[in-house]
Amino acid sequence: MVIRVPFTGAEKESLKVALDRHRDAVLWKLEGLGDDDLRRQMTPSGTNLLGLVKHLAAVEYGWFCDTFGRETEPLPFDDDDPDADLRIRPDETTEEVLAFYGRARAAGDRTIHELEVEDTGTAWFGETVTLRWVLIHMVEETARHAGHADIIRELIDGMAGDHRPD
Repeated sequence: MVIRVPFTGAEKESLKVALDRHRDAVLWKLEGLGDDDLRRQMTPSGTNLLGLVKHLAAVEYGWFCDTFGRETEPLPFDDDDPDADLRIRPDETTEEVLAFYGRARAAGDRTIHELEVEDTGTAWFGETVTLRWVLIHMVEETARHAGHADIIRELIDGMAGDHRPD
């Protein structure tokens, strides 16, 4: 079933549904694949499905929690390696990465639920941002990587599309 943004929904509800639609699409792209395929680097830069999920978990925690002064777990960012959050280490399991994304998503949802769209926080680069801005940014970020996941999955086994067929 396709998740649709409500045609007459309130702002925060509409943004949250848009985010969830793309979050779910990313996870759907992993379904039915083995660990080797999830880790398979499909671009010259090394992009792989599991790495995209790890990255999205880190940015969910960063934008929804760090920005608004909420607790996070250790994040896989490294000043010496700007792509560290996209890389899957050999000791990281698929289950661990998916659980990390689940916890980040739940933490983001709590922030969305508890704050108003006009509430402000401080971005990692020092600027004041609203929850509205963060929601819009995360819809963009997640949609962008859902598109990457769609292409990677199509290259692996031919499956394409942004949602499960009805």
